[in-house]
Amino acid sequence: MNLRKKMADTIRFLAADMVQKANSGHPGAALGLADIMTVFSEVVNITPHNPEFVNRDRVVFSGGHATPLIYSMLFLWGYDITLDDLKNFRQLGSKTPGHPEFGHTPGIEVTTGPLGQGVANAVGFAKAKKFMSLKFPEINHKVWCFCGDGDLEEGISYEACSLAGKHKLEDLIIIYDSNNISIEGEVSIAFDEDVQKRFESQGFRVLEMNGHDYEDIEKKLNEAKNSDGRPTLIIAKTVIARGAVGLEGSEKTHGAPLGEDVIKKSKEAAGFDPEKTFIVPEDVLVRFRCVKERGEVIEAEFNKKANAGEIKAFFEKDFSKIKWPEFEEGASIATRKSNGEILNAIAKAVPSFLGGSADLAPSNNTILKDEDDFPHGRNLHYGIREHAMAAINNAFSAYGFLPYAATFLVFSDYLRGALRIAALSSHKNYWIFTHDSIVVGEDGPTHQPVEHITSLRAIPNLYVFRPADANENVNAWKAALDIDAPVVFALSRQGLRNISPKDADLSKGAYILREGNSDITLVASGSEVNLAVDVAKRLDARVVSVPCFDLFDEQDEEFKSSLFKGRVIAIEANRAFEWYKYADEVIGMNTFGASGKGGDVYKHFGFDVDAIVERIEK
Repeated sequence: MNLRKKMADTIRFLAADMVQKANSGHPGAALGLADIMTVFSEVVNITPHNPEFVNRDRVVFSGGHATPLIYSMLFLWGYDITLDDLKNFRQLGSKTPGHPEFGHTPGIEVTTGPLGQGVANAVGFAKAKKFMSLKFPEINHKVWCFCGDGDLEEGISYEACSLAGKHKLEDLIIIYDSNNISIEGEVSIAFDEDVQKRFESQGFRVLEMNGHDYEDIEKKLNEAKNSDGRPTLIIAKTVIARGAVGLEGSEKTHGAPLGEDVIKKSKEAAGFDPEKTFIVPEDVLVRFRCVKERGEVIEAEFNKKANAGEIKAFFEKDFSKIKWPEFEEGASIATRKSNGEILNAIAKAVPSFLGGSADLAPSNNTILKDEDDFPHGRNLHYGIREHAMAAINNAFSAYGFLPYAATFLVFSDYLRGALRIAALSSHKNYWIFTHDSIVVGEDGPTHQPVEHITSLRAIPNLYVFRPADANENVNAWKAALDIDAPVVFALSRQGLRNISPKDADLSKGAYILREGNSDITLVASGSEVNLAVDVAKRLDARVVSVPCFDLFDEQDEEFKSSLFKGRVIAIEANRAFEWYKYADEVIGMNTFGASGKGGDVYKHFGFDVDAIVERIEK
């Protein structure tokens, strides 16, 4: 038997057995890609013995549903995955969940989840690699991405690949599994564009391979590794469920077990024992484990010639070196503006801190001064591509950087898919969302966020800071840098009077800003803290500033109750439903905003000292 075919069939039957045993999963893609993965194992440079090795190739499976293939390969390559792990596929608590999860399974570079995310993540990895190779020429790895028709139909992949072509990410290689099958049938019922021309127009080199011809696969993979200065797309013509007797090419194999009868017939046809499951012939395993041995050699050779100390130092994050900006008490400064000074202070102390905006840097105040643009510097320009920006931000974080991404708060809707993945994966990255309320004014309700703060607070493991002024902004960042999860900063367009103490500890998300003698506690965040203080002076009320509801919500009841006394009234110019957990009354937004001058809009919706005092007194 041809050894490559035997290796490919081993992959096929491992995947089929996994899905059959779990009675759940997606076998079709695994069977269709098995031939490519067999040859791919001969050219990829990964380090299963040390999954964190800095110069390893990054391998991203954008079709996250293809986990039977992914886990089979991780086991065969020699990662910390056992045959028993494969047998526990999709079971509660196993290393092999239904979709690959970053930080959960060794060898998974990033959580891809929804289609298209992985393509954009791969672009992010390739951007990170290009930046690193200009600083450290010994960093010379490749970024491989496996994707399918669904990934290319999602808009995020178009956004991301546009950037890949623009920046000539020559170490990015996308392998497109073109099997012309989707869940509903043939892809052509909804997708018939010329993919080759599309990618060529974006600046890609496009190759085509027969995904079941080992010689052609080898030729095209090696050609792709030899860069011509452009990113590469390989259109791999494959047959879904290749080798499944009676079901080859059928959409029925995409998301359902093949059935025991089909698996037995398929094994028999391939020369495998039809009565055995999870078969891994010894000669096949030895051949696949060459990947691990090759990786050990690659790492050893790299460590001989590379300046490992300098590379390690680049990724170290010593926040004690940050010289925080100071702001004058009583001065009126927009938090988006003070945030710009804070970003620059962090960048001077932390070399891996970088980021950019979706074509809004002057408004978001996110330009790092005295820094060049990517790839020679740390200012990233994403154009108007919010979703790709967010997935690239996640990839930079997974690579080891400390990245930020910026846009208007109202446009966080355009990147929510990737932001949710950031929270799910505990990526340590930062999201700068400015123009945070109805005080945006003249641009009207399409640009005035009212539901966004509430919806972002609803995402688990995402910490939303809405600082009241410049000083609180500094202290929010001090707290945020200690959080091992993504953090959102919702920042004002308008100036906010600097009223908070310079040394406020925000590690618990809230603190008493003003004491009062009446039996009323006013709770607010962001722009409304100034308003709450002015109202409190009239009512002699206590004011509690809550720059981070999420941190506050995690605290014990003793701390929470220590902040509140008497009647608790929350004031926030957004939907603010979450405040009903603690407040007796919420003064918030029940409609969309309106077009007009910011101050007039604010007052129109009742965010005015006289109106709030009257409402509370009634």
